[in-house]
Amino acid sequence: MSVKKITQDEMKVLDIVLWPTWSKEPSTFPWSYSEKETAYIIEGDVTVTADDGKSITFGAGDLVAFNAGLSCSWHVKSPLKKHYKFG
Repeated sequence: MSVKKITQDEMKVLDIVLWPTWSKEPSTFPWSYSEKETAYIIEGDVTVTADDGKSITFGAGDLVAFNAGLSCSWHVKSPLKKHYKFG
């Protein structure tokens, strides 16, 4: 798992606005990744905790990467909206 802020120029290079979007209400749920996911957070406040105990917190303006094979728990603290891309 990794998280970083990106610039508008980086967003354009990645064509993030063309990626699909996904929304989720505040909740906690388990998740696992069969392939890599990259997500750009439009709004929300989230903490993801891997099964090994490592966690990251992210929100609006963050680019987040989740590696294939990751098993974790999502804690969506405020309504989430993100662009995402698999692979």
